[in-house]
Amino acid sequence: MTALPTKIAASLPEDWTVAELGEAADLKNGSAFKPEDWKTTGVPIVRIQNLKDRDAVFNYFQGDPNSKVPLKNGDLVFSWSGSIGTSFGPHYWWGDLAVLNQHIFRVDLKPKTNLTKLFLYFALLHLTKEIESHAYGLAALVHVRKGDLEATRVPVPPLPEQRKIAGVLGVVQRTMEQQERLLALTAELKKALLHKLFTEGLHGEPHKETDIGRVPESWDLVPCQDLCEMITVGVVVKPASHYVEKGVPAFRSFNVREDRLAANDLVYFSATANDTTLAKSKLRAGDVLVVRTGYPGTSCVVSKEYDGANCIDLVIVRPKAGVIRSGFLSRYFNAPAGKSQAVAAKHGLAQQHLNVSAVKRTLVPVPSLEEQDEIDSALATVQRKIALITAKKDTLTALFRTLLHQLMTAQIRVHDLDLDVVECGDMSPHVTIRKVE
Repeated sequence: MTALPTKIAASLPEDWTVAELGEAADLKNGSAFKPEDWKTTGVPIVRIQNLKDRDAVFNYFQGDPNSKVPLKNGDLVFSWSGSIGTSFGPHYWWGDLAVLNQHIFRVDLKPKTNLTKLFLYFALLHLTKEIESHAYGLAALVHVRKGDLEATRVPVPPLPEQRKIAGVLGVVQRTMEQQERLLALTAELKKALLHKLFTEGLHGEPHKETDIGRVPESWDLVPCQDLCEMITVGVVVKPASHYVEKGVPAFRSFNVREDRLAANDLVYFSATANDTTLAKSKLRAGDVLVVRTGYPGTSCVVSKEYDGANCIDLVIVRPKAGVIRSGFLSRYFNAPAGKSQAVAAKHGLAQQHLNVSAVKRTLVPVPSLEEQDEIDSALATVQRKIALITAKKDTLTALFRTLLHQLMTAQIRVHDLDLDVVECGDMSPHVTIRKVE
């Protein structure tokens, strides 16, 4: 049986109650579909994958929706197998009518229940980890028994407070979704700009066809090794044997993101090892780091802050001063033309791997230093926008998680909050929530 932790249940306000989900709602399991039922047009069939990913491809059903388990806009659903969780909202991405695949419950509120659907959605979202702790099966395919889900104990505030709680959480959630959409649009803009700048340049000059496709006529096509003082690899032999609790930062593959270093979960080498045994891979500001394993070709520049740091199993590219700019070269590795060369050169099945020799052979289109700087600056502007949106999204996500927990456990009451939402001109809503003293 799934239940609110005893300590939390005991601390709920006197005007709150606790109800088992089965008392408040009916759980209707989705329908099984035969292979011949899956079509390319008709009524969307909502699968677990569609709940996880709004961009997941739909299959369609051409029969009578009422012969299956129909969904209409605003229904609450809960997947009980594989990927457990809830999905509910006023604007479904599958349209006004769909049918539900098996392994997903449609959660229908019973008549005269004292729960609102939107509050129940947030309550189940809050209880998802607790529900998952009672699942059974293998790690990759877990199940929740219907009886366990029906026995889930849900906090029940008075109806006016339910509506206010759902309203506050809904505002923050919609703002998060707007940031996610804005981030996706800006990422697409960056991708298109990368392609345009590295195939057309900035000055509208005629083009020529090369081994890597179209580039401006005045640009030279040069192997990367001819543009660099050094191309080598970071520590690959037992790097963990050099770890110390604090010392010189050592970057790994997951620290390298497109055009930025993510300095989280760092490991450290001793200063002595960094200057002696591991000096070969000691970094300088302006070095370009290229990922070898996982997402080969992903690249960023080492900032002044990390001059003298080190790295593990990354390709280190040190551009020649006065020949090619670090920022331009790194952004080229992240552009479609650079990425395609890395992808073509990778090997390995379980772990895609990029060799140092492949980086050395990578053909780089080289404009004048002035145009390199202009291209780097244009892309840096877009990257700053992405960083700003990402920071807002992360802040909102943290706020939502905190509010969800505190409102559902009555650690804060909704009437103690003052919520401001300001729609900004750049489509980036700003949410301010203050506790009323």
